[in-house]
Amino acid sequence: MAREFQVTFDCADPAAVAGFWAEVLGYQVQPPPPPFGSWDEALEALGVPPQHRNDASALVDPEGHGPRLFFQKVPEGKTVKNRVHLDVRAAPGLQGEERMAALEAEADRLGSLGATRLARHDPAPPLDAGHLVMADVEGNEFCLD
Repeated sequence: MAREFQVTFDCADPAAVAGFWAEVLGYQVQPPPPPFGSWDEALEALGVPPQHRNDASALVDPEGHGPRLFFQKVPEGKTVKNRVHLDVRAAPGLQGEERMAALEAEADRLGSLGATRLARHDPAPPLDAGHLVMADVEGNEFCLD
């Protein structure tokens, strides 16, 4: 039986990193628990002090299919390459120059949100259709493919 899972990001600013990934993936911030109308209301009622209200954030797929993404504040910064990363499918079904043009267009859009382009890997048949390596607003690597 397959299990549900979430992907967890360690970061310095959970709200900012969650906001970036919400734009990348079309996800939304997980709604607060009932009966609260906002996270501020919920955290206030739960007694979370203001200085700890950005210690975590979570995103969910609005259609309920993808995994939950959780962002947790950690004291240390990122120092090495990720051992696990997300591959964002930005050009499904496209090949060759059309595929690379679609990836470049998405890289430009994400750059306007704070992403950094790290590398371009042109198609190398038969196995690699081409992809771009990017970094999010805190330097976490991901691929556009």
